[in-house]
Amino acid sequence: MCGVFTYYGPKTNAGEIVIQGLKRLEYRGYDSWGIAYKNNDKINIYKQVGKIGEINSDDLDLKPSQVAIGHSRWATHGGVTQINAHPHSTENNEIVLIHNGIFENYLELKKQLEAKGHIIKSETDTEIFAHLVQEHNQTQDFEDSVKLALKEVEGRYAVVLMHEKDNKVIAARKGSPLIVGVGENNEYFIASDIPAFLPYTNKVIYLDDNQMVIIDNGDLKVLNTETHEEVEKRIIEIDWDIESAEKGDFPHFMIKEIMEQKDTLSRAINQDPKTIEAVAHEIKNAFGTYLVACGTAGKVCMVGEYLFSKIAKKHVNFSFGSEFPYHKHFLTDKTLMICISQSGETADTLEAIDVAKKKNVKVVAIVNVESSTMARTADIVIPIKAGPEKAVASTKATTAQMAILTLLAYACNGGVKHGQQLLIETAGKINDMLNPRYEEHIMQLAKKIKDVESMYIIGRGMNYPIALESAIKLQEVSYIHAEGFAGGELKHGPIALITDGTPVIAFVPNDDTKSDMISNATEVKARGGYIIGVSPENHPVFDYWIKVPDCKDASPIVNIIPIQILSYQLAVLRQNNPDMPRNLAKSVTVK
Repeated sequence: MCGVFTYYGPKTNAGEIVIQGLKRLEYRGYDSWGIAYKNNDKINIYKQVGKIGEINSDDLDLKPSQVAIGHSRWATHGGVTQINAHPHSTENNEIVLIHNGIFENYLELKKQLEAKGHIIKSETDTEIFAHLVQEHNQTQDFEDSVKLALKEVEGRYAVVLMHEKDNKVIAARKGSPLIVGVGENNEYFIASDIPAFLPYTNKVIYLDDNQMVIIDNGDLKVLNTETHEEVEKRIIEIDWDIESAEKGDFPHFMIKEIMEQKDTLSRAINQDPKTIEAVAHEIKNAFGTYLVACGTAGKVCMVGEYLFSKIAKKHVNFSFGSEFPYHKHFLTDKTLMICISQSGETADTLEAIDVAKKKNVKVVAIVNVESSTMARTADIVIPIKAGPEKAVASTKATTAQMAILTLLAYACNGGVKHGQQLLIETAGKINDMLNPRYEEHIMQLAKKIKDVESMYIIGRGMNYPIALESAIKLQEVSYIHAEGFAGGELKHGPIALITDGTPVIAFVPNDDTKSDMISNATEVKARGGYIIGVSPENHPVFDYWIKVPDCKDASPIVNIIPIQILSYQLAVLRQNNPDMPRNLAKSVTVK
């Protein structure tokens, strides 16, 4: 959830390097930020509330340093205040750390430490760990103190620590991402995501759960935190480039990533046919298949239910990651789980995988980050190949995920080539659709509705989940109250909320839902609703028509794109930051 970044190396501007790295990680958390760096064996800490992207590091009077740690926070424990911002430390700044995750037993540990005389300054769970290490450090060296402290905490975490009287930097992970970048001349970076250090190196070491890394005078070693045995790790070269992780000429990442869907859809369907066929074989032979994800990816899974029903004549189940453990009684070694995530680090979905693995369930991961925890845990991985997605509101990853599920549904009935052709044609039509005139047409609508308090979205069949996802997009970045409903359900209560001029978006594809959707839209219009039709064809019931191409079974993919654009434009008109919506962060790595 939070952004973690560390520099250790020969350069003497470590503080500046960490600040720039945190700016590249700001999508992971932007309530507050802070850095700590070592200068003449003294640790200097600077932290404040607000977005680090607004900071000019020249104003901070940073001293020369070769070691620095930094953090951009998305608040979980404790309010958004300077004292709760990271890094956290012991009373005398002797031990300093940054942390992503939650120490679930911190209240119990806090009582024990306070009884021993420790003064806890913040409301966070993070500070407890610094004092825990300090307590052990009275009789143990720094490295062993961290090992002992790790055995006492419960929960998911990624931590990085340094000690005023020790040259080491120590980091550990369990359930939260942590990646080591390997530079030239004994230069190392530790981060929660690759873009933080991409300007310096594309060589990485992926830490697994229950592993810790110790960097000491240019030497790096990785240990198992449970056995303390050294672990051999491979250095892997990644093929990301810095340009793909930057905005370029676009004002925001969100609109850049929306426009990239011209290309990302084509990349998503360019899969190894053996992998697609292997997963299709598992689906056909499984005794119960679950699609599992959270948030937007959860809505993609709901689309998948309809795709497999219609195309493959196959029943699959959907569950949000947080709800999946309550289905464990139905799981057997013949069950198949297909989990979907952009980051591959979503805590609730990872816990769902843990539940599944205990029942010997086979796991397929559809992820954007092939090196993620989810990908490394799964039995089969299908990469969506969308490239870095930095806006909090997912766009290009969403359509790529739907493309993969469409391909799998067709593969289950032996029509994988037909599915590929449909998606290739869809990618071409999206390429034609995404142009300045189309954006301007949607902008005119955004200007009409930018001041509304509420709006509603309706759809049927595979576009019902798209109505739900549209509501998420509008909520996330425009802060307009938006709700999605199945077309036939609006009249069972929510239609009471419709008044003159209430915007209602209706998805009307050219399929078996068309006539019923027109009827639903007519019912709403009779109560004063302002009907925004998203459809290949105009209709008299529409007050405003957004044209989309007719893409048959791929209609969910094309229908969500104009709503992504509308959400973005509403955010800009309402002077919101579409990349960093309030109270949200990109990767939800806490429960």
